[in-house]
Amino acid sequence: MFTPLRIAFDRIVRKGDLRVTDSSGQLHRFGDGTGRRVVVRFTDPKTERAVAFDSGLGVGEGYMNGTFIVEEGRIYDFLKLIFENTEAMRLPRWMRGLETLRYVTRRAQQYNPATRSRRNVAHHYDITPAIYDLFLDRDRQYSCAYFQPGSDDLDAAQLAKKRHIAAKLMLEDGQRVLDIGSGWGGLGLYLAKAANVHVTGVTLSDEQFALSRERAQREGLGKVVEFKLQDYRHVPGPFERIVSVGMFEHVGINHYRTYFNRVRELLTDDGVAVIHSIGRSDGPAWTNPFIAKYIFPGGYIPALSEVLPAIERSDLYVTDVEILRLHYAETLRHWRNRFVAGWDQAKATLGEEFCRMWEFYLAGSESAFRWQNLMVFQVQVSKQLGTLPLTRDYMLEAERRLRTRETSTIQTRMAGE
Repeated sequence: MFTPLRIAFDRIVRKGDLRVTDSSGQLHRFGDGTGRRVVVRFTDPKTERAVAFDSGLGVGEGYMNGTFIVEEGRIYDFLKLIFENTEAMRLPRWMRGLETLRYVTRRAQQYNPATRSRRNVAHHYDITPAIYDLFLDRDRQYSCAYFQPGSDDLDAAQLAKKRHIAAKLMLEDGQRVLDIGSGWGGLGLYLAKAANVHVTGVTLSDEQFALSRERAQREGLGKVVEFKLQDYRHVPGPFERIVSVGMFEHVGINHYRTYFNRVRELLTDDGVAVIHSIGRSDGPAWTNPFIAKYIFPGGYIPALSEVLPAIERSDLYVTDVEILRLHYAETLRHWRNRFVAGWDQAKATLGEEFCRMWEFYLAGSESAFRWQNLMVFQVQVSKQLGTLPLTRDYMLEAERRLRTRETSTIQTRMAGE
């Protein structure tokens, strides 16, 4: 085995049972032998070197192209074993140096003017639509679900997420709502039906735009829900409410000031906005290299310490912040299991390499939410200090009202039914 790789495994894997066959066929054992056994194999020296010097990219690429093979267990089991050793992890010095370089150069990677933003979005969202049907819920919610105590149903959790966000918006009949990054339209349609508001949703994905518009027409909501293929920076206002779910991760740190300035410009004086985004709990960092290269080019997961100053400089008031901790780990568990169950269908559509790439993306993301530094935050902002009630009781009351309305207007009209 390549010596630096052996040193890295020795330092990292203190607990568990990891067995590694190197490219020469020699077997190595790491850990204390406890827990589920994980067996992996390298098929060439190049992958050994790649994993040793750049594990964040090397493991993913090796698994994707078949030169790093999980022979017992799945890739999630390997990542679980590695990340469960995080507390005692001592990264070799050369790995820490590469991380420093990525942090220094991160702004260049996150420069996202409108033209580049659209290209980045197309890379991920404008693939074969059937792939998303394999693992998402019926409403195609591609963001963190909200699991109520005692419930493990993905569709119910995604509905609860929409309800939770709607309650924070404190909606009133007839209000104009802007949905920045409207996905396949599920949230906008929900708000129009459950809260009797007019919704404008904007996306940069051709596939999302086409399906959203089709859904609005099919559900008879074409007059109250309008979807546009448009950048948020070019949307005309004003709106009483703005919501953005799972889009802020694509903005890029260079553009936070522009983003929140635009939110302020688009809101009416008594307006309220809710921003839902993945965040970091340990401060500013850089984008995982595998994610940046293959999954979300131009993306970045921010720390709240990077977001709040941009809000403050835009003269908006932060009126509520909520942290969702393990909700996304559970969401990703559902997605990963569903995708693996639909492997043959995905393989027939986009090939084995794509399947391994996607599985690694889902497994790595779930691992990061369970054992590393990722969480989800929801930040509520307003233009005036007195717009919202003084306590959060109104959110609970709104959720109760919305749940009552859903019985007759939402649950019997889910997408695809």
